Amino acid sequence: MNRRLPGKDARLVFVAFVATLFAMTGSALAEQRPGRWWAEQLFNRLDANGDGKLTKDEVGGQNAQRFGWWDANGDGSVDVAELRASLLRRVAGGGDHVRPRPGVEPPAGASSRTEAGRQTVLPFEGDDWAVAPSALDAHVLARLKEKGVEPADSGSDQVFLRRAYLDLIGTLPTPEEWLAFVHEDKAPDKRAKLVDALMQRDEFAGYWALKWGDVLRVKAEFPINLWPNAVQAYHRWIRDSVKENKPYDEFARELLTSSGSNFRVPPANFYRAIQGREPPAIAAAVALTFMGTRVDRWPAERRRGFEAFFSCVVYKGTAEWKEEIVQLDPAPTEPLDAVFPDGTKVRIESGIDPRQVFADWLLAPGNPWFAKSLVNRVWSWVFGRGIIHEPDDIRPDNPPTNPELLEYLEKEFVKSNYDLRQLFRLILNSRTYQQSSVPRSDSPEAESLFAHYPVRRLDAEVLIDALCWLCADGESYSSQIPEPFTWVPEDQRTMELADGSITSQFLEMFGRPARDTGLESERNNESSDAQRLYLLNSSDLQRRAERSQRLRGCVLWAKGDSRKLIDALYVNILSREPTQAESEAALSYFQKGGVNQTQGWSDLAWALINSKEFLYRH
Repeated sequence: MNRRLPGKDARLVFVAFVATLFAMTGSALAEQRPGRWWAEQLFNRLDANGDGKLTKDEVGGQNAQRFGWWDANGDGSVDVAELRASLLRRVAGGGDHVRPRPGVEPPAGASSRTEAGRQTVLPFEGDDWAVAPSALDAHVLARLKEKGVEPADSGSDQVFLRRAYLDLIGTLPTPEEWLAFVHEDKAPDKRAKLVDALMQRDEFAGYWALKWGDVLRVKAEFPINLWPNAVQAYHRWIRDSVKENKPYDEFARELLTSSGSNFRVPPANFYRAIQGREPPAIAAAVALTFMGTRVDRWPAERRRGFEAFFSCVVYKGTAEWKEEIVQLDPAPTEPLDAVFPDGTKVRIESGIDPRQVFADWLLAPGNPWFAKSLVNRVWSWVFGRGIIHEPDDIRPDNPPTNPELLEYLEKEFVKSNYDLRQLFRLILNSRTYQQSSVPRSDSPEAESLFAHYPVRRLDAEVLIDALCWLCADGESYSSQIPEPFTWVPEDQRTMELADGSITSQFLEMFGRPARDTGLESERNNESSDAQRLYLLNSSDLQRRAERSQRLRGCVLWAKGDSRKLIDALYVNILSREPTQAESEAALSYFQKGGVNQTQGWSDLAWALINSKEFLYRH
């Protein structure tokens, strides 16, 4: 944004204010672990005798006052790992965001202490777990114990609320929803009830139709070329399937075996949304989508045997422009020899749809690929990485990080009759999901073993919808050709866009997938300099924020009370209350000379929107 400050002193005040807030709201998320060099440099500077241990007398001065906080286990000495862990807690907590657990008195010289020397990082951690450990958690914890990795503590209610909204419906909670959940609902099972309630909302169907649209390549233009009429029909079918909670085996069977018009039989578009119409291209898409594997790594003979299942699929045009019929080749054929992916050979008699034979094999309860690939994909959607990573690269030399966890999820999914919502319940009601994003281990394996909730940037569609919800106006979109269904109302959420061809500069900048291959890696959630510059300097975003009825409503509600205004902005933007230190920093800025009320609240809003806490899942 182009910040309009009256003079040099005001600029310095504003820069100091932003730096303070970024340190508080974003430092815990800037990196999940401080770099080793940071702790090592400080340690080497303080370790005067070079024995690899620090004592209170050795560090001296102001550091002696901090020693009790560094010495988490209370043994009177601190090594480099212990120092690094304490620095992590201080960075994550923004300095004073640490409180002892109930019933535990902090010792003299320390900010706080817990039963095992552990301290609660506010506002990201809670006092205690809201759910009992589950069978899922037992598998995760067993693997962590085996590897010597300490799991994170419980996430707070405020963190869980925001996380569940973003992960299930791709939307931020409203202040009213925040108030009801965090302060009014005292039920012990309120988190489980929230999960169920979110899955019943219309946004749930829209968000997960977006996810499946990426996998199934729902795109009108090159190189998929479904055409807008087919895109709308296909997207509506996917959305309705999610909304009615269609069992995943039924969903997959319809996609694999449907024939007919791509305008009138929506799942037939699975065979249209492939770059290539020959059996090798179709077989590769089927394996990637329903087995999570890539056939280009298979031996040639095995690949050819698998391709035979799709050798009878043909396409026929109609009198309607761009309409095509997907069907089996009506010409008489000899019996067809094919090979299942597990090496089993099969002869398919003439008149029998080979796709049906393959679907029967794939959807059998004991199939080694179908349920496994789906639960691994859903896990990846929720945690940012699969138990097998990448989620569409399952192969013998890419083993799962926790085989027992993957097997457990697979069995539970089959037992539930392929109920996707039950799979979400299983995952989101676990401690593994509800743990804090602040790691308690320095192990490089902590993230792949799910020892903490992984911090990662919001999807492009979710981020622009959040900005549009907070600020004035919607997003403008464009398409390569001016055909039907390319005009999008400004009040429509971005995640409801059916067509991957309809885009915007923002979506392209923030890594929305092209939907050309169906690979999960098409989506790029890595941060870039261009993204940072846009958020920091966009005059369009500044104008939207200044015109925002939602943010101006916070000003009207506060009625001149700066503390209430600060609280309202934090709840609207970060879905949490400010800590005392954050509130005091903002209040101090509001009271500086040369900063009027409008500039104060707009600067605070701008700083919070640019913080990693807003831009990231955590």
